[in-house]
Amino acid sequence: MIRSKKEITFASYEDLFGLSPGQQAGRDMGDRIQEIPLADLYPFQNHPFRVLDDEKMKETMESIRKFGVLNPAIVRPREEGGYEILSGHRRKRGCELIGKDTMPAIVRNYTDDEATVVMVDANIQREDILPSEKAHAYRMKYQALKHQGSKGDRHTADAVGEAAGDSGRTVQRFSVSRIIASGFKEVKVSYGIRVISPVAL
Repeated sequence: MIRSKKEITFASYEDLFGLSPGQQAGRDMGDRIQEIPLADLYPFQNHPFRVLDDEKMKETMESIRKFGVLNPAIVRPREEGGYEILSGHRRKRGCELIGKDTMPAIVRNYTDDEATVVMVDANIQREDILPSEKAHAYRMKYQALKHQGSKGDRHTADAVGEAAGDSGRTVQRFSVSRIIASGFKEVKVSYGIRVISPVAL
């Protein structure tokens, strides 16, 4: 009898380590882990990824109950006070749901563009990302890399998709889909027409 192959899925770096591949080395450079009050942790501005109270969140909650937060979040100081989360939004929500008051985090001083790249790379490998979320995230990272001086659209697009194993051409397709979707949304708002975004198909 031939046994059917069992589908194997892999957790993202954000779920396993709280770090993107490119940031993993930084963990060995003397980063100090701090226990930060949840009230002082704020979501990344225009965070493109959903944080849902679903079955995976229940698993996260159970893990935190049993073992604590094994992998610290990555945050950066805010000018207004507190810290902005780059990686760890789901872990923070899990802590809230089980009644914890603090969460371990690594504090780093990143520029806006550096923070955007870290945030996208830390989340982009999650298996439950919607195409629309991926398109939004790629657009954010593309702009950040351009601001940092990356030369040439093709080179930048390749760099954008590197963490997720996507080619520059794939990244560009996501970007085009997002532009089309934005146009549809504007039509819906202006004329009250119900449309389906091609990104969500």
